[in-house]
Amino acid sequence: MRVIEIREHGAPEVLVSSTRPDPAVPTAGSGEVLIRVLAAGINRPDVLQRKGHYPVPAGVSDIPGLEVAGEIIGGDLAHADNTFGLKLGDKVCALVQGGGYADLCLAPIAQCLPYPTGFSDQEAASLPETFFTVWSNVFMRGELAKGETLLVQGGSSGIGVTAILIAKALGHRVLVTAGSDEKCAACMKLGADVAINYKTQDFVEEVKKATDGKGVNVILDMVTGAYVQREIDCLADDGRIVIIAIQGGSKAEVNTGQILRRRLTITGSTLRPRPVAFKKKIAQALHTQIWPLLNAGQLKPVIYKIFSMNDAADAHRLMESSEHVGKIILTA
Repeated sequence: MRVIEIREHGAPEVLVSSTRPDPAVPTAGSGEVLIRVLAAGINRPDVLQRKGHYPVPAGVSDIPGLEVAGEIIGGDLAHADNTFGLKLGDKVCALVQGGGYADLCLAPIAQCLPYPTGFSDQEAASLPETFFTVWSNVFMRGELAKGETLLVQGGSSGIGVTAILIAKALGHRVLVTAGSDEKCAACMKLGADVAINYKTQDFVEEVKKATDGKGVNVILDMVTGAYVQREIDCLADDGRIVIIAIQGGSKAEVNTGQILRRRLTITGSTLRPRPVAFKKKIAQALHTQIWPLLNAGQLKPVIYKIFSMNDAADAHRLMESSEHVGKIILTA
């Protein structure tokens, strides 16, 4: 099969097309299926892996790619984790630990979801990584509840766009930050209630102004570093900060007195190393609560640009430029 592999750590040019033996078709008891990949998503962890900053978990393919869409061509379809009744030939999108930039990819059947009604391969491939991440962090870990307000740092990213779409679809007020007036306008068009240009505005002041001084209930943070104390300053009492990336640095100095007095929570998570059983719970929640909205056309993914698989290096350059609003996709 064709694969896009990382020959050495470095710039996008280290992504090269190669061939490797096809994966063996999973056998009974494995809980896995073999997917003929028709499209794959590009995500920030792919870039970090390419640069050598995101080690591959033990036993996982070194081929990058954490989400795919395509056709099931074999595997353990009788497994108890096949809760959606998937069959040979069905088209699915899947969250994987690696191996997505290839013609064939193995995936736990528990992490496979059927294409939403009318979705293209590229649209389906844009769903797993961001939808699993947003659901597990904003709604499971952050416990965003009815009537509460969400602040998304980096609203124009793939994660940010998905957070806007899901939170708005479920009736929440959403504030976002973005790095330009154009990106702020794009976030507003997607449904954000307030968009703050973090380069020209103080997001703490703007959040307080937009919430009548009360602050937001949950913050989805991809920056951390010096942002954490400022986020504490714009949280409502009993508010929660959920950290999912450390683009602004891994160290922060915070006023722990505020955390104590106002009952604040600072938490975080990474999805890739979590066990299949945990990801299965996310898949089932998405299928129950979000897939009906996708099927009905009430939610629609935002795809910024589609590249051929052989142009993965160009796709990574775009990802690193941060010019995009929404998802970047590779197609077979």
